[in-house]
Amino acid sequence: MLSFARPHRHDVLIAATGLVGGLSLWVLGLRMQGDRAFVAPWVSLLPLAVVSVLALVRRTAPQTALVLGTLALLADQFTVGNLATVLLFTDLMYAAVLYGTPSAARRIPVTTFLITVAVTIGFLAWFRNPQALLIGVVTGIVSFGPAITGASVRNHRDAAEAARLRADQTALLAEMDRAQAVAAERARMAREMHDMVANHLSAIAIHSTAALSIDEPETSREALGVIRENSVDGLAEMRRLIGLLRTGGADREPSASPTLASLDALVGQARTNAASSGLTCAFEDTRDERGPLPAPVELAAYRIVQESLTNALKHAAPGPVLVRLGRAGRLLTVEVSSAFGDRPGPRAPGSGAGLVGMRERVALLGGAIEAGPVGSGDGTPIWRVRAELPVDEGSVRA
Repeated sequence: MLSFARPHRHDVLIAATGLVGGLSLWVLGLRMQGDRAFVAPWVSLLPLAVVSVLALVRRTAPQTALVLGTLALLADQFTVGNLATVLLFTDLMYAAVLYGTPSAARRIPVTTFLITVAVTIGFLAWFRNPQALLIGVVTGIVSFGPAITGASVRNHRDAAEAARLRADQTALLAEMDRAQAVAAERARMAREMHDMVANHLSAIAIHSTAALSIDEPETSREALGVIRENSVDGLAEMRRLIGLLRTGGADREPSASPTLASLDALVGQARTNAASSGLTCAFEDTRDERGPLPAPVELAAYRIVQESLTNALKHAAPGPVLVRLGRAGRLLTVEVSSAFGDRPGPRAPGSGAGLVGMRERVALLGGAIEAGPVGSGDGTPIWRVRAELPVDEGSVRA
């Protein structure tokens, strides 16, 4: 079926040029064949008009236009002929391959080649004259030539479209990688900021509340000392982190990451901060092998202990807080337990981000972590955080 969509302006130009050119040739008496005794010369204008109209739908209905154009070209052979009719037909052949369906684009060049060969052999057998080859050459020029040209242009166009799609997909993948990298970096920054600063701020919040609620000069003095120490340490950590963010870390010497050797100092600081809350902090290292571990593993273990101590300072009931470090085969075990239950006195609010950060750190290393209340030997409920971290370098995920 012919499409009644508005024709492309280029198609209108081709149709108008072909029609005007054909009329000009007819007026000048330039004909392709001799006079036909039974056909008036003006009849050659009918095939010309048909192919001119078909040129308007060469994009929207290319195969239908080709079929009707072929009939018009055959009809033109019974008239005095018009060169414009033949030229417009070659354009219809070209458009059928270029704008038609993929199957038509594959079939038409093969079909026109076979027709060209058949016409050449047929006229040679009929006329038995080498000049009959000219008929085959003309047939190839009118049919096979435009078809193979259309196929070549279509292949180049499809290749260009495929290249454009690949470029778009590459750009999309690059943007997705960039977004994932940004999200991962933001999550890492959030974990680092929380782990580095939350401990100091929790101690400040608890001791400032104690200083305000307990009217004892000695208690207030001790609380203010703890507040000052934690505020100075927290401010130093914040300045270091902000400096790294501003420079991207390129203009600064890389800072040493916390290691397992620093756990004694961390537990000692927690012991000082938690003394006023009735918490006693202790550290046990039961590892047989105490050699250095991969840096990501040591950093994750340190941060897990740091966050667990911070949570104990915020929420634990008065009692012991025990940090245990052990190793079973290729797994490093980190365990922090504290008394579970209500406690008197001030406490700092929690957001839950610490537990999320610990789970993210462990997941990046391919380990396992559990956190929650468990029963002890004497029936006293305790809150326990236990993480198992693979110590192999290959276990660390990018």
